[in-house]
Formats: sequence, C-alpha cells, structure tokens
Amino acid sequence: MATITYTPGVCNIGPEEINRRRNIGWLGLAITIVVAALFIYFNISPWWRIVLVLPATLSASGFLQAYFGFCTGFAMKGVYNFDKLGVQHKITDAESKAKDKKRGDSITISAAIIGIIVTTVVFFA
Repeated sequence: MATITYTPGVCNIGPEEINRRRNIGWLGLAITIVVAALFIYFNISPWWRIVLVLPATLSASGFLQAYFGFCTGFAMKGVYNFDKLGVQHKITDAESKAKDKKRGDSITISAAIIGIIVTTVVFFA
C-alpha cells in the first residue's frame, strides 16, 4: 500500500480526514434529497427551494475534498493532517501555502457551482 504524504496544492489530508469529508458529503446529499423531495411533494414555492444550495454545496464539497484528498479549510488555515483526527501540522513555506490556497479555492468554487446546478434543477422541478 502506497504511503500518502503532504504535497502542496495536491494532498493535505490522510485516510481518517478523507473519511470524515466523505461522510459530510453523504450527510449533505441526504439532507438535499429529503428537503428537495419535501419541497416538490408539498409544492412549496420554488423560491424556497433556493435554500437547497447550502446542503447541495456542502455535499459536493465533502465529496470533492474526499476524492482529491484535500481539505479546503486546512488550506485556508495553512495546515495539513495525516495523523489522527484533530492533529494538525503547520505549513511554514509561503509557496506551499499559496499552492494550497489555490487548490482550496478551486474546490470551493467547483462545489458552489455543483450546488447551484442542483438547486436550479430542483427550482424548476
């Protein structure tokens, strides 16, 4: 089994953190599906459906972070973790922090776009 390590702008979390992000993705997806189904079933005004952008974006963010092995929050804080949950190691190199921030921003924007797309589909359902 290959050992994964911190690579600036590529990978900043290990298996336990990846599982945590995946679980957040599943939670956000479940909330999105349940709330969307309720909005559609009870014919709630499409304008209320806009709130789905939050759990849909949360879900997309969780799944994207798990897929890429990269935490956007850690990138903003300038840390990484391949140990137990809750253990964080500080990044001191400015170039590494910049690469992490760029990757984190990319994942955040992608998650927001997915959230908006999902919300738009439900808005017109």
